[in-house]
Amino acid sequence: MSHIFDALQRSESELSGTEAASFSLATELLQAAEEKMRVAVAQPPAAAKEPAAVGSKPDHSTDDQAPLFPVDLQQCPSLSVAVPTDSRLVSIEKEESLGAEKFRFLAVRLRHIRQTRPLKKVLITSTIPQEGKSTVAANLACTLARRKQQRTLLLEGDLRRPTVAARFGLGRVAGLSEWFHGEGTAMNIYHLESLNLWVLPAGNAAENPLELMQSGKLGSLMERLTEWFDWIVIDSPPVLPLADTSVWARLADGILLVTRPGVTEKHQLERGLATLEKSKLLGALMNSSTDASHSDYYQRYGPPASSSGSRDSEGLR
Repeated sequence: MSHIFDALQRSESELSGTEAASFSLATELLQAAEEKMRVAVAQPPAAAKEPAAVGSKPDHSTDDQAPLFPVDLQQCPSLSVAVPTDSRLVSIEKEESLGAEKFRFLAVRLRHIRQTRPLKKVLITSTIPQEGKSTVAANLACTLARRKQQRTLLLEGDLRRPTVAARFGLGRVAGLSEWFHGEGTAMNIYHLESLNLWVLPAGNAAENPLELMQSGKLGSLMERLTEWFDWIVIDSPPVLPLADTSVWARLADGILLVTRPGVTEKHQLERGLATLEKSKLLGALMNSSTDASHSDYYQRYGPPASSSGSRDSEGLR
């Protein structure tokens, strides 16, 4: 900026009258600005770590640098994780297993897709219950959260049969249901610091979940969460026979459909696919396949065989 001052001073010496006065005023303003910059640079490093404004973006300058959190997120409580033995969170409990590796590969695929289209809010659903959609959602969220320079939220959208709090051993905590009724604090979002993961559980099972989601508050909530997080994994109810998923599908950027051999029937899968917006459908995942092998795993993203479906998550329990 001192070069600008030199140029202004030289120009001022060549002018007179009102033109010189104008340059003199500009020089004074720039000198004042330079003095402020010198004071700011002289501040100790701690002064540069003020809380980020709501909606601010994280600093991605280095992979290991912690992002700056919006003020509202700084007020969210941190909870310790006590994963039960039957949680099936292979991404935490069995990191070297084939199932955990498949979730890492799925996360890579999602990051690749995001290079060509907007993708932040990923909806995990299934056609009917007992196909493993909540297990897939929780493992995927844990895997995405491993990148510390990004913020990942696991949002439990199934207000009828909540499982997230129990799956992570969080105990009874307020969640989305309570938020709809104005209960709880800091939007009932919790930070699982040991996993670098944020969760917004469903809370207590709601008696009228569809009515709550259509109240108009959900849209504004999702807008705010979209500003704060880099990934939002939504664990939604099954597509059949409920209408809840249609609300979440409208808010999501992409949809992954979980299927399960021996549970998903062809006609149910066809009905489920018919209800989903094709432009948002990212693919289908096969859960609990009994013939998963390492060779299958490394080939499943190759050209699909004519006699088999998608194998994105074969072997996941």
